[in-house]
Amino acid sequence: MLRATLLASTGHGLLPAVTDHCCEAMSRQVNASCDQHDDPYSCPDALVEFSAKFQEYGLIIHDGGTSSSAIGFCSWCGRRLPESQRERWFEELERRGIEPGEDDIPAEFEDERWLVSAPR
Repeated sequence: MLRATLLASTGHGLLPAVTDHCCEAMSRQVNASCDQHDDPYSCPDALVEFSAKFQEYGLIIHDGGTSSSAIGFCSWCGRRLPESQRERWFEELERRGIEPGEDDIPAEFEDERWLVSAPR
């Protein structure tokens, strides 16, 4: 298994954060780049996106927008993917008095760094 994890102390135990992915095929999909498209949502060959800040994977919906449909298992190796931290992300911002869409979001909340300091 290629998954490397960052174990973050949260005050309630350790929380793994994905830094690599479950298999080589998933890693290739998530990290793929295209010489014709700057944006994976514009590239018809891009299939999967990974959100580091939410620790979630999704199948890209190629309809001209930037949406994806969350997935719970790897399409290539079949492993269960990590549980989304999307709800926790919003809860932690609320706990800090930050309102997404109204307030500036701290830089550490743009990727997995927030998981290190957020209580579980």
